[in-house]
Amino acid sequence: MHFVLEALVALLAACGLLALGWIAFGRLIAPVGGKDGGAVYAVVPAGGDGETLEHDVTGLLWLRGGNLARFTIVIADRGLTDQGRTVASILMERDSGVVVCPAEKLGELVER
Repeated sequence: MHFVLEALVALLAACGLLALGWIAFGRLIAPVGGKDGGAVYAVVPAGGDGETLEHDVTGLLWLRGGNLARFTIVIADRGLTDQGRTVASILMERDSGVVVCPAEKLGELVER
């Protein structure tokens, strides 16, 4: 019984160290955005009905939610239909860090 308990404690300690290493390594390779790093934008080009728009934006929100990165998600409107604009507006309502911008005006957005 003593051996099983020691093995369990060693396994938990190894898992804890692995988790801490994973977090530290993630901070080293993905220190995106921050107080001193300036503004960072993730641009998602979207056109038509926005078939993959929700999937793309949700994936970026997952990164931001895990504090792996801090950025503004910009949906670049490259000819969205009414249905595509509806999807984009729903995504904007869901999270305040999502904006829609015409593709031609991306430069103006970045300069602000």
